[in-house]
Amino acid sequence: MLRTCKLMLIVVCIFVVFCASSSAQEAGGAIPPNSKVFISPMDGFETYLKAAIEKKKVPIVVVEDRNQADFEIVGAADSKKASTAKKVIMWNWHSKERASIQVIDLKTSEVVFAYSVHKASSAHGKQSTAEACAKHLKEKIESKK
Repeated sequence: MLRTCKLMLIVVCIFVVFCASSSAQEAGGAIPPNSKVFISPMDGFETYLKAAIEKKKVPIVVVEDRNQADFEIVGAADSKKASTAKKVIMWNWHSKERASIQVIDLKTSEVVFAYSVHKASSAHGKQSTAEACAKHLKEKIESKK
């Protein structure tokens, strides 16, 4: 019985490692450091994204007035809590998280950055996906492409 539990735990750990996946799309324009960015409402996800941008030290200035912004971040996020079956069979209480964002140049309407993340087993929920978005946005800005 103990050996079966250990084997199941190993399988779950491998599953968690391989299920966390993400993708980024490098679009045309650059996002200069210290650009003013407005974050559109995203059913509460914008709060997590603002916190992640601050935590990851993304070199942008978040503004509350869209008229003052150079860029706008739009997107969506989805969260599904672990089912009872997942909790009982896999001993996994983590939620499924998905989020995608687009950064749009407000002068040209060009999508200059797009990123999508899917975490099949997220311990910290929307915070994890927001931090992944912020991390990749920072990389885009610092690459100056």
